[in-house]
Amino acid sequence: MKNNIVLTGVGGQGVITAANILGKAALKAELNVYVSEVHGMAQRGGSVNCAVRIGDVYGPLVANGTADAIVSTEPIEALRYINFSNNKTKIITDINPVIPFTVSVGSDKYPSLDKVFSELSKNGDLYKIDANKIAIDVGNIITKNTVLLGALAASDVLLFKSDLLLSTILENVPSRFKEINRKAFQKGYKAIKK
Repeated sequence: MKNNIVLTGVGGQGVITAANILGKAALKAELNVYVSEVHGMAQRGGSVNCAVRIGDVYGPLVANGTADAIVSTEPIEALRYINFSNNKTKIITDINPVIPFTVSVGSDKYPSLDKVFSELSKNGDLYKIDANKIAIDVGNIITKNTVLLGALAASDVLLFKSDLLLSTILENVPSRFKEINRKAFQKGYKAIKK
């Protein structure tokens, strides 16, 4: 048994934190795990992607067409890494775009979200979540990554129970953020398991 999970988004959205928490949860479940990250110009709002490989795996990189899940904090970033998907991949993405600098100054255009979601749905099982709204509703936009981890837990992809992932999240956030992270996880979970 193995998991190949690709997490992606824009710098500052908690992608690396989410990947590290997934890795720690896998270790708590006594599973083999590799976590790799690519974050180039992430500090300037650039693309970030991480691979988390769990179970019977022998290296840190996910091969094209082998992802069990792609979890994205931004729709275009999910599309950027669609080469990792197959028709069984769970594609979980926030519906809210982060407008790149080149678009805001008029030198580029952000594609239609309908086109983005259409393309994503051709490449796997698409789950669109308003993670921004859920995170704000529970008390802090910073919990957006936790919302998406809750959704991932609900997708039945992981080799360990959702309770283990939630407890790992709560062990890795400051005490003052524990309750809102619990709520964010639960609401992300419910967004998938309706």
